[in-house]
Amino acid sequence: MSTVFAASILLLYPLDLLMLGQPSLATLAVRAAWCVEMLLYTWMLMNLEDRWLPLMLRLHTGLMSSLFMGIVYFTGGTGSPYMTLVPSMPLLISLIRPGDTKPAIVCGVTCALWTLGIVWRAEGPVLSALAWAGMVGASTFFGVYGSSQFRKTQAAEEEARVERERRESMETLTKAERHRAQSEKLATVGRLAASVMHEINNPLAFVGSNLEYLRTEVLAQPLPEELRREFQEVFDETRTGMERIRQIVADLKGFSRMDAEEPSECALADVVSDAARLAGVRLKHVAKLTVEIPAELPEVFATRRRLAQVLLNLLVNAGDALEEAKVQGGEVRVTGVVQGDKVTLLVEDNGPGFPAEVLPRLFESFFTTKGPEKGTGLGLSLSREMVERFGGRLTAENRPEGGARLRLELPVHKPRSVPETENPSPSGRGTG
Repeated sequence: MSTVFAASILLLYPLDLLMLGQPSLATLAVRAAWCVEMLLYTWMLMNLEDRWLPLMLRLHTGLMSSLFMGIVYFTGGTGSPYMTLVPSMPLLISLIRPGDTKPAIVCGVTCALWTLGIVWRAEGPVLSALAWAGMVGASTFFGVYGSSQFRKTQAAEEEARVERERRESMETLTKAERHRAQSEKLATVGRLAASVMHEINNPLAFVGSNLEYLRTEVLAQPLPEELRREFQEVFDETRTGMERIRQIVADLKGFSRMDAEEPSECALADVVSDAARLAGVRLKHVAKLTVEIPAELPEVFATRRRLAQVLLNLLVNAGDALEEAKVQGGEVRVTGVVQGDKVTLLVEDNGPGFPAEVLPRLFESFFTTKGPEKGTGLGLSLSREMVERFGGRLTAENRPEGGARLRLELPVHKPRSVPETENPSPSGRGTG
């Protein structure tokens, strides 16, 4: 950069010719000296020790200002067009070196003394000389003041940046600590689940066997048709409830052991059917459940049982929200659409929707708006984790027309194409 500036000093010599109307060896000599000074200063910057650099900068500023004033003197003094640029020199130095006020002061003092001398030599009035020196002094003051204010602003911005980074680091650390605590809680839940699996499965098997026995015996009796249908409905609902308990126990076992069945191709219509059947018991007296899943919906690659558990959690949560809000004519709708290379399931209700302060924390572990008897705050967190394992995404939002909407997106399963191989000729069969 300094080399380019040095070259430009010499290239501006034709301006001197236009001002003077004739060649001037004096201005050429000054410009050549200025060019040499710039190159020498550049060399010193690269070779001197750092402790000498501030002194060299001030010396360079003084020499540069003197050489500029020499060009002003040899191109007409007070009548030179360059004379109008003299007050701007300290401002220019302040802009170039905003972090250091001393070069601007050196430039201002040098230019002020040269201005006094040039005006005095031209036999101008003393007041005129003092006015020119005053303008240079004023520009020096404003340059130094602006430079100091710039440094203060820069220091304040740096301090604010450091404080902002410190707060962000503290927030990151707090989130990490919270995540660690939540992970420990989840591990505790897993260990607890593993320890009670056996205790729940055994009595559940007894209850299931006894229920089937009672169902067979009761329905074998000669009963009025209306009473028989009522008993049949009660037994079916009880069996569905037991199946749900068994499903939850199996899921908890999978969470605790972390050895869930391998994902495979599955049709979302079957998954939604499983979840809707289990959720029907909860939604029966709360809302009307509508399922709109096209038969041609592409398959996804996931674990059918886990995906059904996710949908069951979403449907049960919708039922709880409608019941808590006492919505008359509650509706829960499950729809499926294809959007590009993704399959989207929407679980919507016509309830009050999510409060603004709840929506950002909806998927946090152990966060719940339900009472301790209804929820632990793990359902949505585990649901999102399961969906993400299948390469999908689970998000929540409020519908424009009112109510909540859970959006479950999964990539369309694309089976690997098996390359065709040429069938070799049967061995032992020759030609000819």
